[in-house]
Amino acid sequence: MGLGSSIGQTLRDRDMMRTIFKLAWPTVLEQALQTVVQYADTAQVGAIGANASAAVGLTGTMMWLVNAPMFAVAMGVLSCIARSLGAQDMRRAQSAAMQSVLLAGILGVALGAITLLISPFLPVWLGGAPEIRHDASVYFALVSAPMLFRASSIVFGSVLRAAGNTKTPMIINTLMNLINITLNFLLILPSRVIRLGALALPVWGAGLGVTGAAAATAAAYVAGGLLMALALWRDPLFNLRGLKIRYDRQVMAQCVRIGAPIAAQRVATSLGQVFFTSLIARLGTVAIAAHAIAITAEQAFYIPGFGMQAAAATLAGYCAGAGDEKKLRQYTATISAIAVILMGLLSVLLFLFPGPVMGLFTPDAQVVRLGAQVLRIVAISEPFYAFLIILEGIFNGIGDTRAPFIIALFSMWVMRIAFTWLCVCVLHLGLAAVWLCMVADNMTRFVCLLARYLRGGWKSHLHAALR
Repeated sequence: MGLGSSIGQTLRDRDMMRTIFKLAWPTVLEQALQTVVQYADTAQVGAIGANASAAVGLTGTMMWLVNAPMFAVAMGVLSCIARSLGAQDMRRAQSAAMQSVLLAGILGVALGAITLLISPFLPVWLGGAPEIRHDASVYFALVSAPMLFRASSIVFGSVLRAAGNTKTPMIINTLMNLINITLNFLLILPSRVIRLGALALPVWGAGLGVTGAAAATAAAYVAGGLLMALALWRDPLFNLRGLKIRYDRQVMAQCVRIGAPIAAQRVATSLGQVFFTSLIARLGTVAIAAHAIAITAEQAFYIPGFGMQAAAATLAGYCAGAGDEKKLRQYTATISAIAVILMGLLSVLLFLFPGPVMGLFTPDAQVVRLGAQVLRIVAISEPFYAFLIILEGIFNGIGDTRAPFIIALFSMWVMRIAFTWLCVCVLHLGLAAVWLCMVADNMTRFVCLLARYLRGGWKSHLHAALR
């Protein structure tokens, strides 16, 4: 069945459309709210100056690396639970939820210890300028301290989404964001007077700068982890309350087997991002500030894609458990089309108004000008990236994670890193050339994943028995 006919058939199937909408709208809204908070966070830090933005941006890619195993485990658990529910095996789904508790605890403690140990040395390793190293080190240490709660929020949120409960993670993440933005407002800037027309309102502020931003983020992680754990414990589908958390070797092996290639992919690509950022650091503080802010700015234009990715993965898992290839193709085609259309429309706005978007985060004219230039470059590739995001979700949901890992590894380290090194270290080009390399990476992954989907290399995973 072709993509066009799959879309048309699904659009006429009201039950399938309701299912897509029910799963997708809370995660899309959640992504939107998180992006609003990231915008506010970046703008509040950017108000301090380019050095503060560079200090936060320098370690941001390292946090992606730290988050990689947690998101990989979360996707492994989601796939296992969704496939179990698709096969109507409630016992296995409940056991997978139990394994998620063990995995979140192990990862949270281990990653928290590692990140705290390396935080004093990380800014130097990344090639940060001397004037931003202290703030970068403090920021990374503070946001890493509550890693156990961060792991709980990520992993348990995925468990709830796998069961079709996307509203609870949305609500909890919204509360996290409100905590973060409120504490940012109070902790980053010093006491000041805010004028609303004729009114002059004195506002208390701690004036902690980058340290205040880190403390706000850490507090939000703690709250989110506690609330997500409570939500899982009380969830009526899994019914874990009062049960002893037991290790299940078979189910744990399936979660790890699915999650391991995702973890390897995320670690490899995140290490690439760290190296990528270290290359950009050679271009100077203005370049790294523009890069960090532009990365945050473009996230708003990814909202439809990443918001629908979890729904795509969950529905793919259900289809895999039921062995229903026709329905999987319908879901894939329709969700991809919706994401491509929405992100395509947003990319037009990004291309036309990159300067005002950058201006939301910093008053620095140099940073705004450079950031606007690279945002126009990336806007052209947004519709293709939308399709890439959904295909990743589909492959993850059915447990086909090894081939996407190999594709991502090649694309990141050849198309992005090798060519960025050539542009920066040999040809001495600027940030625009670096972002062209980033677009080349995304386009390569898109072409390879689409080819795999059309050739049907994933079918063996669809029809594989749960084991």
